[in-house]
Amino acid sequence: MILDRSHAILHHSGLETTFKGIEHPISTSEVSIHQFRGIKYASVPSRFRQSQLCTSYPPIVDATRYGPICPQTNQKSLEEGLIGLADSDIPRQVLMQDEFECLNLNITCPGGQNSGSRLPVMVWVHGGGNHGCGSSWVYDGGALVQKSVRLGKPIVMVTFNYRLGFFGFAASPKLAEDNRAAGEEGVGNYGLRDQRRALEWVHEHISEFGGDPLNVTLFGSSSGAADIVGHLYSNANKASPLFARAIVQSAILDYNVPDVHTAGWQFSRSICSLRVSTVEQLRVVSAESLAEINCPLRAVDDGVFFRSGWRESLFPQTEAEDVDKTPLDRNLTALRLGARKATSRGRSPHPQGKMLPPPTIPGLQPLIIGDCACDSDLWSTQASGWAASGVVRRLRAICQSLNKATALLNAYDISPHSSYELSDRVLELVEDARIAWPTECVFQAAQSSGRQVWRYVFDQEGPARGIPHHAADLIYLFDNVPLPLTPASSPMSFDGDEPLPSLPSSDMSSSGDLGDILGRTRTLDDIEMMDADHFDYCSRGTPVGGWAQPVVDEWSYERVRDAIQSRWITFAWGERPWDNSRGKIFVFGPEGETGERSAGIFEGRRRRKIWEEVFRPLGMALVQKVGQELSNGPGLGSR
Repeated sequence: MILDRSHAILHHSGLETTFKGIEHPISTSEVSIHQFRGIKYASVPSRFRQSQLCTSYPPIVDATRYGPICPQTNQKSLEEGLIGLADSDIPRQVLMQDEFECLNLNITCPGGQNSGSRLPVMVWVHGGGNHGCGSSWVYDGGALVQKSVRLGKPIVMVTFNYRLGFFGFAASPKLAEDNRAAGEEGVGNYGLRDQRRALEWVHEHISEFGGDPLNVTLFGSSSGAADIVGHLYSNANKASPLFARAIVQSAILDYNVPDVHTAGWQFSRSICSLRVSTVEQLRVVSAESLAEINCPLRAVDDGVFFRSGWRESLFPQTEAEDVDKTPLDRNLTALRLGARKATSRGRSPHPQGKMLPPPTIPGLQPLIIGDCACDSDLWSTQASGWAASGVVRRLRAICQSLNKATALLNAYDISPHSSYELSDRVLELVEDARIAWPTECVFQAAQSSGRQVWRYVFDQEGPARGIPHHAADLIYLFDNVPLPLTPASSPMSFDGDEPLPSLPSSDMSSSGDLGDILGRTRTLDDIEMMDADHFDYCSRGTPVGGWAQPVVDEWSYERVRDAIQSRWITFAWGERPWDNSRGKIFVFGPEGETGERSAGIFEGRRRRKIWEEVFRPLGMALVQKVGQELSNGPGLGSR
């Protein structure tokens, strides 16, 4: 590795090329961080076709600038919209859009590494639905990689772009025929297959950047986290795993994944305004026109990508569905329930120790999974349009049963005459139906299948807004957001402990290029947990008892930031992130609280009793239908 003060030069013997990257502005004289941007990992032969791994490069590759991203509308990213910063405080990025050149990745690594370093690799799958990109300033890997070096557990971090919207997830019987004619199996899921291509590239070529291709951690949030669950239960992962473990953060999971014919109906309905009737005609429609269309699609169950029975493996069945099972199916369910009960009684199926044993079954990678308080804040604008009578009518229409609808309405204290805090109650129902309960189902499925799994809840306030919200964890994890923090105050002590001292921080500068944006350098030894099991919190993450709204100060920010960064990095190193015996979970927040907690605290943080007593009898398909309808808002003239 040859380095001057402005560029990082890496000769890749396997690819017979030289990558010219940058020395990250966060670098110090003690810790040098290198970043290689916009490296093409795959090519797109044609619209609505599977990508092909890139293996040939020119002698010198300029990796100092981010590559193009998938075409999309010009708007704030999901994270920028939720963080709560003024437009003037959001670093400005102008990224080219190109549907055929958008498959590129960015590598951030400690300086001075080589193929013998064998550092753990963390690959980030960005969320945002059908918007956003892996090159966003929010996900820049500089601070996280620098933190790993200071912890003595250096990592290599990879972010990447993949196809979104119609470009990444269009599917129909006609497209299936077109793909078969080209010799490709399956249809749709082009974005998911792009993600798999990125993992293939990492597996083949990351070693000369200092990474270990056999020690890859896949992590992501929101729709990106849902994609990771899709990979966990894919045929490709079962046959040939390309990552060793996964972290799933606030996944927006969809039980009602359409088959090809249902997806084709949605597809045809969405493109009717384009007045096209063939695949070839659709291929010549401008990318800008396709990007403007609201695409309801994400994954499609094409009979190829997902494993057979994946849905039943992840989500609980209703009593009626269980009656229809064969005796073998019922025996498998009984075995799963037995394993779950044994785990809940504290008999962990895995020996306790520092290092994680390898999974005994291919494709059963260890997993960290959790969600944020008030994740449904993502849909707050739509939910605010509902009137109580409209909610009641819509639930009765969806459930087609007065008893089922009444059970849901009573559980969330909604009646035809509700007015006080109606939006909050609707959001609680949406949150549980679309994120919180599905997250719990994936957690329980992982336990019962023998997968090593760690559960967390993130209830810390977003620094810019002073309340918990969807994507608040990303602010702390990546440590890139310019924050309006208040000076650190002396925190309250728990169980007689002395207050912990305030901690130093430095400011982040902001300018047009991401290379100039991230200048924050903070050092802090990890502070261990405070015992606060006796505290109760209301359903939307605010302390009970009328306390004043907390303000995020430097102490609480840095405490939660260091906790989530160190746990994620420890997991990437193949170590146990925390003790998960006897059902222990890890809590992040509120007000800077962090640490392992007993299973009992989970009941005060989430509405598990409602999930078991109301949701489970209704079934995941119906519950998610309710959540999706309410999160879409009432529509015109349908309050």
